[in-house]
Amino acid sequence: MEFNEQDWELINDDGFVYRRLKRLRPESAVPAADPPPDPAAEAKARRERKKNLLLKLKTKYQQEIDHWELLSNTLQALKDRTQNQPPVVVSPVLDQRVSVLHENSSDLTHRKLAGTLVLQVEAQEATISEISRFCDVVETLCDAEEQRLRQPFIDLPIWEPNPRELIASLLED
Repeated sequence: MEFNEQDWELINDDGFVYRRLKRLRPESAVPAADPPPDPAAEAKARRERKKNLLLKLKTKYQQEIDHWELLSNTLQALKDRTQNQPPVVVSPVLDQRVSVLHENSSDLTHRKLAGTLVLQVEAQEATISEISRFCDVVETLCDAEEQRLRQPFIDLPIWEPNPRELIASLLED
């Protein structure tokens, strides 16, 4: 709704001067009849609002789907990396255990199964140690960040052991 310069009046309220919209006079108080709404225009506006709302909803869901796909691909890459990891060198103790199994067991399938299980355990051990190493790195980074955030508070003059030095530093500021 636009107002013309004629729609405003100047008011002086004990020295406070301001403009306001003119008040309706009783003779001009007859409200103008609104034209009847156009059903075709209303339907078109409703369709446009519905279309815009659905486009926003589609964009929101597409972003969520993209996020889940990224997470899924990351998990799949991690899973592939751990499965395709080259076999870890067998430690001497495990090698002795496997050789004892070979000597005691005459069945070839038992030996193959035991060897496969040992390799799986070693792969899992390597994965756990890698994750543990990552955790140590993250913990070190967190400790460094905490120390960096804490240091300005530790350096405050309020911690001075001598009250005179505290007063002097407060007076300097």
